[in-house]
Amino acid sequence: MTELLEGTKTEERLPASKRRTRPMVTSFILLGGIAALLFGIALSVSFGAADIEFLTVWEAVFRFNPELTQHQIIQELRLPRVLGGAMVGASFAVAGALMQGMTRNPMADSGLLGLNAGAGFALALCFAFFPGLSFNLLILYSFLGAGVGAGLVFGISSLAKGGLTPVRLVLAGAAVSALLVALSEGVALYFRIGQDLAFWSAGGVAGTKWFQLKIIFPWVGGAILGAMILSRSITMLSLGEEVAVGLGQRTGLVKLAGTVIVLILAGSAVAVVGSVGFVGLIIPHLTRFLVGVDYRSIIPCSAILGSLLVVFADLAARMINPPFETPIGALIALIGVPFFLYLARKERREL
Repeated sequence: MTELLEGTKTEERLPASKRRTRPMVTSFILLGGIAALLFGIALSVSFGAADIEFLTVWEAVFRFNPELTQHQIIQELRLPRVLGGAMVGASFAVAGALMQGMTRNPMADSGLLGLNAGAGFALALCFAFFPGLSFNLLILYSFLGAGVGAGLVFGISSLAKGGLTPVRLVLAGAAVSALLVALSEGVALYFRIGQDLAFWSAGGVAGTKWFQLKIIFPWVGGAILGAMILSRSITMLSLGEEVAVGLGQRTGLVKLAGTVIVLILAGSAVAVVGSVGFVGLIIPHLTRFLVGVDYRSIIPCSAILGSLLVVFADLAARMINPPFETPIGALIALIGVPFFLYLARKERREL
């Protein structure tokens, strides 16, 4: 009750232009988004190289018969694939929302700021030097690699005259990502692990297994829950560090906790699907446009919309050129690249 009263008082102290919220829209997105996500999951499980009726999908989920081939396809291949896509979409979207809120950088995204490339480089080293590592350890090394990538980007950007700016961060992110990707490919060629890395390089959920989901679910679930706990503080921080300090926020602690959450989300997602960019760029902007600037609405809505984007992108990837699959990273980039160019041009005009 005390926290609720404090939150109300804090919001009353904000400028009117910063208190814009749309609770009705938030409720609609959450409820409608969950319904659309369930429909998308059912649709995605039904379509593929062998189309399966909805009734068969229902029976495979609730009355599984291991003797039926279609039930085995649904349980062992399609369900973990689509659920993994939903989990990964939520991870990238929430990570992007947190990064944009903490840094006040409209172009912040785990793919653009070196986290995905860093995690991919860590995976390449693991495949080369420790080929027998468990998936648990692969995830931990992905966290570490994502942290190294982000550290290099922010370190290089801070050395420039004038300090950190959104454009400098993105330029440094592009340079560091290109370097880490090149190093990953060099390691793959030298140690002949190109086939092992091909899945992560292209980006896709085709190889997702149940044991992977069981391992990453506590990490992703805990990180998203932590993001929602931090959401009010992120809202204050998104208004500027001076404003946040004036409103009683411990900005250093908030940034540290937010950074750890971002590394967990990005590292987990890359360990499962590889290099899929732009989800964390597009979804938070769309969400802010729909629900306003309160991160208590932005974070849960971003999770839902991010899941929807990846689930339907994966479905489209299977339908474009059957029986072959198009990498979902390429499909999302078709939307993400023009959106990024629009943001970059807008940011340049505002400088």
